[in-house]
Amino acid sequence: MSRPPLPVHAEPDVPDVPDDATNYIFFADRDALVLSGGGARGAYQVGVLKAIAEWLPADAPCPFEVLVGTSAGALNAAAIGARAHSLREAVQSLEAVWANFRVEQVVQSNSLTMLRSGLHWMAALLSAGWIAKPPRSLFDTTPLYELLTRAVPLDQIPVQIAAGRLHALAVATTSYTTGQAVAFFDGTDDVDGWNRASRAGRRRRIDLDVLMASAAIPFIFPAWSIDGNHYGDGAMRQLAPLSPAVHLGANRVFVIGTRGSAAATPPTGAIAQAPPSPGHLLGFVLDSLFTDGLSIDLERLNQINRLIVAAGHTEHRPIRATVIQPSVDPTAIAMKHERRMPRSIRTLLRTMGAYEARGGLLVSYLLFDKSYTCELMATGYADAQARRAEIVPYLAPWVT
Repeated sequence: MSRPPLPVHAEPDVPDVPDDATNYIFFADRDALVLSGGGARGAYQVGVLKAIAEWLPADAPCPFEVLVGTSAGALNAAAIGARAHSLREAVQSLEAVWANFRVEQVVQSNSLTMLRSGLHWMAALLSAGWIAKPPRSLFDTTPLYELLTRAVPLDQIPVQIAAGRLHALAVATTSYTTGQAVAFFDGTDDVDGWNRASRAGRRRRIDLDVLMASAAIPFIFPAWSIDGNHYGDGAMRQLAPLSPAVHLGANRVFVIGTRGSAAATPPTGAIAQAPPSPGHLLGFVLDSLFTDGLSIDLERLNQINRLIVAAGHTEHRPIRATVIQPSVDPTAIAMKHERRMPRSIRTLLRTMGAYEARGGLLVSYLLFDKSYTCELMATGYADAQARRAEIVPYLAPWVT
């Protein structure tokens, strides 16, 4: 869906927050759900949420007052926020999408489109950019825009907030203008914006532009314009993925990640590997973008919690965090289903070396096909059942 370019202007100011302010002071107990990025791996989150929804009464609202999402996780978080009156209904709407996914619902992948894209790249290369400008991304995400228009009733998010069912929803993006990690949020009137080193929180209605920006994986998907400035995937500069949840008042955080326990395991039987292919490198970069920040932030959170407890503070309280991630490496699952990708995209990925050794990482993030996403959802469902005792404390008073 082509849109005329918007004029670029200065980004709005964020209310100043003292540098020495702390978010470890709480006046209300709130639970937050944090959904990390991961492209097609976001299906795993739906499986975990399906299990949680089944534990709750059929008419129970979303038990998490604060929702935070990045990239694919932002799409899932927005869908839940729009139907916060019923977690079961929200999850069913998500499952209907993820269980029937086709790559064509996310990017334009027909042979003619891919041929045109290839010729465009070649013309830009041969002319050194003088005759043809380099394409802005590998793929056109117009189908994703249209899917979100149909599947997520974003106009209901302010309604859910006004009704008291949702305290705040935040969507992580990266500003190409300032280089900041910007979390756009909508919430109750008492929620203020924040400004920290390389990251900020800005109040704004969560619309399709915000979601498309958060999901704009660099190089692969095009950057997206919000109010005249371009933004990309929220994971790119996300130094503190848990920060938006804490700023929005949560002191208990439930995180659903997308990195499998075996993500860093070298290929079986490998002794000496060939130099990494472009597909390998790009998959490696995505894996780092979507998961490394979360691991580091959790480690930092645990260190601060220990300091607070050791010092015996009464005005500060530790922030509880529980993380669930795939028990099976999504890359291994993806490679079982890789032939479900359109031939044109498989050819492109093979040219990039995405099927060599750990090159399958890239496939695991781009395989938007129901054969793969359904298996990921089943994995998420099983993992949640296995860790029910750790999750239930977030579901009071509906589940005890």
